[in-house]
Amino acid sequence: MNRRPASKARLQTWWATLAPRERRLAAIAAALVGVALLWWVALAPALRTLSAAPAAHAALDAQLQQMASLQAQARALQGQPRPSREDALRGIESAAHQGLGPEAQVRAAGGDAVAVGLRSVPAAQLAEWLSQARANARAVPREAHLTRAQASAPSGPGAANATAAPGVVQPSWQGTLVMGLPASR
Repeated sequence: MNRRPASKARLQTWWATLAPRERRLAAIAAALVGVALLWWVALAPALRTLSAAPAAHAALDAQLQQMASLQAQARALQGQPRPSREDALRGIESAAHQGLGPEAQVRAAGGDAVAVGLRSVPAAQLAEWLSQARANARAVPREAHLTRAQASAPSGPGAANATAAPGVVQPSWQGTLVMGLPASR
């Protein structure tokens, strides 16, 4: 506890020994250090946050619109009448052959499930088919046993809509998807 008053006394003694010009220079240097600290600690981070706010706000607005769109889509799906198990099965079969290609195999997996076998289906095409199966047949994936297939150029239905640039190889998937059909009423 004695240390603080002793160092304060030494500082006052040192200050008294300085010439008026040196005191002025030391005060200016201390003020510059204080202003620099104020800038780095208080003002610069706040100004960075303020300048980044419009971009963050725009990103959040886009995310909000996407979520509102998904909410509207979910409400539309809830408002649709549920298809019967047979209608849903026919819908999945026709969508599988149209959207996944002729190599897609659809078979009943027992109960309210159906297994869809895939062979070298591009990822974008599979995502589109899953969306259609959900919207049209009210079927949702229960299990996915997929492996990445050997890379190949897009072919089959939907290859014309591939979003990749020409010559770019798209990842493709093979395996089995087990889709849950809507419960019968």
